[in-house]
Amino acid sequence: MVGGTRNLGHDLVLALRAAGHRVVVVNRGHTPDELPRDVERRVADRTEPAALSAAFSGLAPDAVVDTTLYTGAEAAAVVRLLAGRVGRYVWLSSGQVYLVRPGLPRPFREDDYDGPVMPEPARDGPDWRDWRYGVEKRAAEDVFRAAWTAERFPVTTLRLPMVNSRRDHFRRLARYVRRLRDGGPILVPDEPGHRLRHVDGDDVVAAVLDLLASGRGAGRDYNLSQDETVTLDEFLATVAAFVGVPLRTHAVPRRRLVESGLLLACSPFSDPWMSELDNRRSRTELDLRYTPLATTLERLIRHLQAHPGSDRGDDDARAAELRFVAASA
Repeated sequence: MVGGTRNLGHDLVLALRAAGHRVVVVNRGHTPDELPRDVERRVADRTEPAALSAAFSGLAPDAVVDTTLYTGAEAAAVVRLLAGRVGRYVWLSSGQVYLVRPGLPRPFREDDYDGPVMPEPARDGPDWRDWRYGVEKRAAEDVFRAAWTAERFPVTTLRLPMVNSRRDHFRRLARYVRRLRDGGPILVPDEPGHRLRHVDGDDVVAAVLDLLASGRGAGRDYNLSQDETVTLDEFLATVAAFVGVPLRTHAVPRRRLVESGLLLACSPFSDPWMSELDNRRSRTELDLRYTPLATTLERLIRHLQAHPGSDRGDDDARAAELRFVAASA
């Protein structure tokens, strides 16, 4: 496992271990983990190919699961290192590979990948980092595609939208729950925005385990996504119902929220760089089934209620939002 200490990586390690696999994690060693002692840790900065090679010394893994690969250069290093010595390589890409393609209809399908990419935006503008993220993920996908074609490098690419999980280190759902609990309104842009189609983190873990157990999917790419597509208002109404409070929102022009520095903390799922993925290929070829959105939200909100300190990391941001609402009243 490359990664293994945050969000999905942690849950994947535990699931692989529970399935009987011997698990070795390779990462920079910066993030303290809560993994069992029998999980072997090896430290390497993957941007340094020699260090990554040293971390894999003595290993001939049946499979590698990679949760932290972001660039074409990192993909090329993986192919050089693992070609001919790994049985399966499953890695997590992003729905952002579609967002850098202009004019695609939603939801995005795997067949929408090929085609022109939008020009690079201004580096000091709001879109450059997201554009670069999508372009670099595409560069990585292209390296793996070429390796599959040339030498049957046994890669499977999983494209993810927004992931809802217990260990989301960005605390996106927790931010909404916190705002509902304090009784003040949730600030949202006064435009419809993109419809939401996320994925349950547990479904991603289950998909990876199925790929490794079944041997299916080599050389293929798959969108993983829940079945439902909802508006932000519908999403928030479901969350509010599980929290047990009325939903209060305060709609403001997006420009004002951006200029005030309140977005996206006030409403993380109002991000314009939010993908919406068609999941039919994964359902048809891999027989994957996805957890209903309401089931996911109820489980995660119960987790937040059992860990009440987990949503207190943005006190200053919330105070600024409430001052903004009071000033505009």
